Amino acid sequence: MTWQGWALILGFTAVLGLLARPMGLWLFALAEGQAPAGLRWLAPLERGLYRVAGVDPAAEMGWRRYALHLLAFQLVTALFTYLILRAQGLLPMNPLGRAGVGADGAFNIAVSFVSNTNWQWYGGEGTLSNLSQMLALTPHNFLSAATGMAIAFALIRGFARTSAGGVGNFWADLTRVTLYLLLPVSLVYALYLVASGVPQTFDAQVVVTTLEGATQNIALGPVASQEAIKMLGTNGGGFYNANSGHPFENPTAITNLVQMLSIFLIGVGLPIAFGRAVGDERQGWAILAVMGALFLTAVGVTYWAEAAGNPVLHGLGLAGGNMEGKEVRFGIAASALFAVVTTAASCGAVNAMHDSFTALGGLVPIVNMELGEVIVGGVGAGLYGMLLFALLGVFIAGLMVGRSPEYVGKKIEAREVKLAVLAIAVLPLMILGGTALASVLPAGLAGPLNKGPHGFSEILYAFTSAAANNGSAFAGLTAGTPFYNGLLGVAMWVGRFFIIVPVLAIAGSLAAKRQVPAGPGSFPTTGPLWVGLLAGVVLILGGLTFLPALVLGPVADHVAIAAGALF
Repeated sequence: MTWQGWALILGFTAVLGLLARPMGLWLFALAEGQAPAGLRWLAPLERGLYRVAGVDPAAEMGWRRYALHLLAFQLVTALFTYLILRAQGLLPMNPLGRAGVGADGAFNIAVSFVSNTNWQWYGGEGTLSNLSQMLALTPHNFLSAATGMAIAFALIRGFARTSAGGVGNFWADLTRVTLYLLLPVSLVYALYLVASGVPQTFDAQVVVTTLEGATQNIALGPVASQEAIKMLGTNGGGFYNANSGHPFENPTAITNLVQMLSIFLIGVGLPIAFGRAVGDERQGWAILAVMGALFLTAVGVTYWAEAAGNPVLHGLGLAGGNMEGKEVRFGIAASALFAVVTTAASCGAVNAMHDSFTALGGLVPIVNMELGEVIVGGVGAGLYGMLLFALLGVFIAGLMVGRSPEYVGKKIEAREVKLAVLAIAVLPLMILGGTALASVLPAGLAGPLNKGPHGFSEILYAFTSAAANNGSAFAGLTAGTPFYNGLLGVAMWVGRFFIIVPVLAIAGSLAAKRQVPAGPGSFPTTGPLWVGLLAGVVLILGGLTFLPALVLGPVADHVAIAAGALF
């Protein structure tokens, strides 16, 4: 490890801290139904969209109606994407003549992008046409991100409102987030990327002559526009197979830093918006403190493991850190930081191959996702995931002090606790259940490239990434088969929507309650004691469930490497 590496990590964290409050105020305005200052000139366009769609943005929805409209929208857009991919070979803007995607592959892609997972079993530049990239995939990068934020807004209103029958209007939330945040920021971001060297063109490829005199075809396309929203919306699906390790997606160390900041930008603002909505900004900063502590711990472990390198190679006289699978222009520190950022958020973009990390370096991204990706998390998903743990945290605290649990002025009763437990149980069910099936069935065992614990880690990572709606991978797994496309598609759908529905039910339940003023016996939820308790709840409830699987995979891999065995 070097001081330059730590300077990058600490500087990155400090910049995020400075951006959190301005972004939080922006998000708070959207949650309140207001056009942010400087963008109010877009209000006539917003009203026009409502008129065309026949939507009354002031019409409040109960949580059931909110969930029904949300789910119907996801099903329709998933079907639209599936049909575009299947018919790709017959559609225009296909200069290289890409054939239509097979049924199982199209199903997997459609579910992947609707659920904000953006898992890719294929190489984008070798499988999809420009039309598919722009019409089938890029809109989901906006809409799935906006959907996650809409759910977070609904839950925020549940805490903030008193004796209310509604949690907002899904169509208004979706429109405002897209129009006033995702579109304008992505436009500026894409122009910055173009100026930095990222392609944005309808040309299919450029033919170049290599230093050896051979010719090479390099794929081109509308890269910058997809790159901007995939980072800002924590989507992660890249135009190129190498994702942000490709110089056309991520040309320089500066673009690398900007991409990492954009992945976390909305996620660090949402806790502040929550604090503003409930009338105590300290509540938001306490949640952000938990996220920050877990994040810095994860970065420290990953950076240490990758800088320590591989002891087997050290025994052969090859000293130094682990540079396998990493870009020289980024190095170990920036690669370790990116890996933690992308798995702490539900992004899935990568600038290094996680399968080539050391065993412990690869363990941390898996744990980040298995905790529910609440360490900042995806846009919207990080906040509502952390609030689920907060409900359980105050319930545990209430048991310890002998009082009915309260959180930000709302009594937490059996209904909310049961729904929170139900939502949190979804990830273990899909991750461990899917991994178990793939580890015993021939179709599943045909996927891993490596044997032993590392091969098991490849399977575990895939189902963890799918169910947690992340999308990154241990690239040694061959996942583009009917078995993996189907089972991972189910994991992505359940991991997204079987959590969303309980969260909306909690929002509806809380919105209907009266505010309870804090008393002398109320458990404080803004100080260091609460930060420590909430972090402990996340680690214990979110992490211990997966400990046996982690021991069989990356922990066993680490022990084997220390003994000189490789897989």
